[in-house]
Amino acid sequence: MAKKKELSLEEKLEVALVPREEWPYEIPENWCWTRLGNVIEIIMGQSPKGTETTDDKSFTPLIGGASDMGELFPEASKYTKKPTKLSTENDIIISVRATLGKPIFSDGTYCLGRGVAAFRSTKINKKYLRYFLLNNSNYLYDVATGTTFAQVSKVDLYDMKFPVPNENEQIRIVNRIESLFEQLDQAKDLIQEALDSFENRKAAILHKAFTGELTKKWCEENEVSLDSWEEYSVSDICTVNPKKINVKEYEDDLEVSFLPMPSVSDIYGKVIEPQTKRLEEVKKGYTNFTEGDILFAKITPCMENGKSAIVPELINGIGFGSTEFHVLRCTQKVYNRFLWYLIRSRKFRDEAKEVMTGAVGQQRVPKSFLEQYSLLLPSIEEQIEIVNILDEIWNNEEQAETCLDLLEQVELIKKSILAEAFRGKLDTNRVEELSSIELLKQIL
Repeated sequence: MAKKKELSLEEKLEVALVPREEWPYEIPENWCWTRLGNVIEIIMGQSPKGTETTDDKSFTPLIGGASDMGELFPEASKYTKKPTKLSTENDIIISVRATLGKPIFSDGTYCLGRGVAAFRSTKINKKYLRYFLLNNSNYLYDVATGTTFAQVSKVDLYDMKFPVPNENEQIRIVNRIESLFEQLDQAKDLIQEALDSFENRKAAILHKAFTGELTKKWCEENEVSLDSWEEYSVSDICTVNPKKINVKEYEDDLEVSFLPMPSVSDIYGKVIEPQTKRLEEVKKGYTNFTEGDILFAKITPCMENGKSAIVPELINGIGFGSTEFHVLRCTQKVYNRFLWYLIRSRKFRDEAKEVMTGAVGQQRVPKSFLEQYSLLLPSIEEQIEIVNILDEIWNNEEQAETCLDLLEQVELIKKSILAEAFRGKLDTNRVEELSSIELLKQIL
């Protein structure tokens, strides 16, 4: 068998460079576009056997998925006796299943589970790479496949288009980003302090709401006994994960609403930016719901962050969404907004977190927790009164609303900074320096 001809450096370069007509956007003349796999070594994770997983910290820490990843570094909760794929110090670790992205730095040796991958390079600045990945999380969701949960392949990671400046420019870009982010974070800390004060008041008010203290005056005025509340389990007052609608009577090209996990705001507890899909695209492999149902994110870390919402008006009255939602369909015994306030409370989420099950990095709240959850319930009339009081309190909390808006603005400004950074628009580029094609040649 004839030996495969070795490409020359110029031939390798021609293959590695992205043709100008395929550039996602313009970059400085001394930068170049390539694909991530040409300049980065990609190590896909492989989960060790469950029998080899332990709580013994003397073994290798295991990073199974997004739940084991902190803001900047891993936060392993499990360990393995027989590690498979390993990260090394200075790698970037990224989640490639379910919750995608969340790039962090590896500060040592970790076993990489199936839900993560590591990026390794001696020529690409690790901070530059992490900021690039933060700026391109949408790409991961766009190329992900899978019906039970999203998953990104090694080929998808390899093919990701990547703007390459020279090494000095990478450092300048990182320094500029961090300088701007430091100023924004200082503002964010002040905003968060004010918001935390509100959250403490909110917790106290919700406690009063669900113990009857909030409506004492209303009960007196309406001659309602303070002992009228009755104990129920959620399964007594709701259908948890009701059966899908029969789609046979509908045409495949019928437009319906589609809610992926990012469409539910953990900050506001409501649906944002719903999508439109054809029924044919979503009728299999997704969660079905209808208007007025409550969506409750069951997977970590979305559940802990408070992703839950009441389903708003839907296109043609039909909705599908992420399989990582539990659906609560209320009976006449419970007002959906009353129950929504309950499951949005920190107390409820803390209790749900205690019973999560599943593999490392893919833990979920079981259906049985919701069905068996016990609560005290007043009459529908009192539930409505409680919700009205809570709505009025939150509407009057202008400070909290302003804080939320400001936090959102800080994050939008950060996204804008990152978008400008990878277009060479932070006033750091020096045209007199060598083109990054020389760096690409070194790597090749």
